[in-house]
Amino acid sequence: MLLAIDIGNTNIVLGVFDGEKLKATWRLSTDVHKLEDEYSVVLLNLLEMKKLAFADIDHAVIASSVPPLVTIFSELCRRYFNVEPLVIGPGTKTGVRIELDNPREAGADRIVNAAAAHSLYEGPLVVIDFGTATTLDAVSREGDYLGGAIAPGIAISAEALFEYAAKLPRVELVRPQKAIGRSTIAAMQSGIIFGYVGLIEGIVDRMKKELGGSVKVIATGGLADVIARETDAVDALEPDLTLIGLRIIYELNNGR
Repeated sequence: MLLAIDIGNTNIVLGVFDGEKLKATWRLSTDVHKLEDEYSVVLLNLLEMKKLAFADIDHAVIASSVPPLVTIFSELCRRYFNVEPLVIGPGTKTGVRIELDNPREAGADRIVNAAAAHSLYEGPLVVIDFGTATTLDAVSREGDYLGGAIAPGIAISAEALFEYAAKLPRVELVRPQKAIGRSTIAAMQSGIIFGYVGLIEGIVDRMKKELGGSVKVIATGGLADVIARETDAVDALEPDLTLIGLRIIYELNNGR
């Protein structure tokens, strides 16, 4: 079985594939201070809950936005699974041609998402990943990564509002009943949720005009469903998009 590990700034998402079937997924908080032994204890318990064991894992692939944790999880894979993980980076075959001024600037997760989205939907595409940052990436009909936009994530935007406005409380990121809030909390939820919908719709509209043709918009990430419910700009939700991309790239590099 293949263990796919997507290490983000806020969360670590893990998935176990048996062939093309995704058997289990988990989401952990990212903690750069944990060691491989500490993560291994958590992972062992998660595997046991799904009636899996370390011995069931014979392949691993890692994409990371947090460089220090690449070393931690690579060592975890060697010590506990006895496998050398494929770490997505420069030189990895992805099947995606990167059309940036400096291709090395492209984040591994964004290329992985592009590979998965093109495999599932062909193109042209806009891929939106609602993570610590929200990224909107353009993928050509041929599967080339063309670039994109990066905006503050919805959660850190809300946290900044609380942090820098003394009288404003933390609020739950849920849909308010109306755009015109009748309380401070409702007004903040309106501004955050509906304001973010406007941001997504505006950038998607501009990208569609630049791409031309019939463009599909695919969304993934922790808060994708919250925003997708409020707009027709998103055509499909793929919560496991990055894990699927990791499997595809692993297979491409290992002839499976």
